[in-house]
Amino acid sequence: MRLPLIFVIATTVIDSMGIGLILPVLPSLLREVADIPLADAALYGGVLVTAFAFMQFIFGPIIGALSDRYGRRPIMLISLLVMALDYIVMALAGAFWILLVGRMIGGVAAATQSTAYAFMADISKPEEKAARFGIIGAAFGIGFVFGPLLGGLLAEFGTRAPFYAAAALAALNLVFGYFVMPETLKDENRRPLSLARANPFGAFKNVSTSPLLRRLLVLFFLYQVAFMVYPSIWAYYTEARFGWEPRMIGLSLAAFGIAMAIVQGGLIRYILRWLGDRGTILYGLAFNFFAFIILAFVESGFLAIIFIPLTALGAVVTPAVQGMMSRATSDNSQGELQGVLSSTSALATIISPLIMTQIFAAFAREDAAYFLPGAPFLLSMVLMVLCAVVFLATPRAQPA
Repeated sequence: MRLPLIFVIATTVIDSMGIGLILPVLPSLLREVADIPLADAALYGGVLVTAFAFMQFIFGPIIGALSDRYGRRPIMLISLLVMALDYIVMALAGAFWILLVGRMIGGVAAATQSTAYAFMADISKPEEKAARFGIIGAAFGIGFVFGPLLGGLLAEFGTRAPFYAAAALAALNLVFGYFVMPETLKDENRRPLSLARANPFGAFKNVSTSPLLRRLLVLFFLYQVAFMVYPSIWAYYTEARFGWEPRMIGLSLAAFGIAMAIVQGGLIRYILRWLGDRGTILYGLAFNFFAFIILAFVESGFLAIIFIPLTALGAVVTPAVQGMMSRATSDNSQGELQGVLSSTSALATIISPLIMTQIFAAFAREDAAYFLPGAPFLLSMVLMVLCAVVFLATPRAQPA
């Protein structure tokens, strides 16, 4: 199972790299394509992220249900093919609407992240799931290391170069996966495709029949809305607050990614052992609360670059919540659950960038009554408090 595991991790890394690759050039690309100032570019960027997330929201349960019916292998391979072609389209885009269509197609392809989590659920014992889900989170962090670094370096060759690089990586991984990826879904765990389940509303309704899963789903959603502040405004925030250029933005995101990979790939195992699921989640919420306060008001770029890796120490909430939910779900519904989580994350990604970029634009304009580019982090701080309230009212987990 070693090579398939490498393939699944590589797919997650490339998913993350594709996002990180284009983040450093996005402000420049949008100003180039639409001929707009930085504050407006943030709003356009929010629209792109929202379109991407909307497609993930619609297709997350569909992809999850398809993987429960036809298996993990075909879903992951097809998505990589679509992803490679999509990046080529975006590299050639000469108008904002083409970028928008490209992001929508990319949202469908990226909905396969739920399949990666379902693969991990297939090969893991109940007590291993949270830590294994942490590996996927670590892979996402690794992608954030190499993606922004590579994107910042490739920006020297123009705003389109990172898209070609992302297309090449997806194509290479497709070839690798074709030869090494087996099917991990057992025949007895396959189930017929149901239209009632293969849509976000039906899947949400089915998962939400459990009070435990319902509350954890609300917590997961609120947390994702708060955490999305990073990809939503980071490139714009750091340029407005510290005057950073694409290379420095890439380095800062890479520092965060390295720390996130260390936390979710290794440290989370010890944190879970010391604190348990509930303690780990509460620790993560508290840590993020204080991190958001600091980022809202920090004015020194030097202090920010030192503090950024430390913010990843709070990135333990998602795998701990996913582990609790997976253990409370039957083996033949893991794909559906991960599809619902993918859609929940996508729904948060639809809402969060629109809110965060609007707040950023309001406080970052030259004529703003009070200049505070970090204002969106204050909203994320408040959401951490709401997450804690929801979680403390959550009943204890029971295995499916």
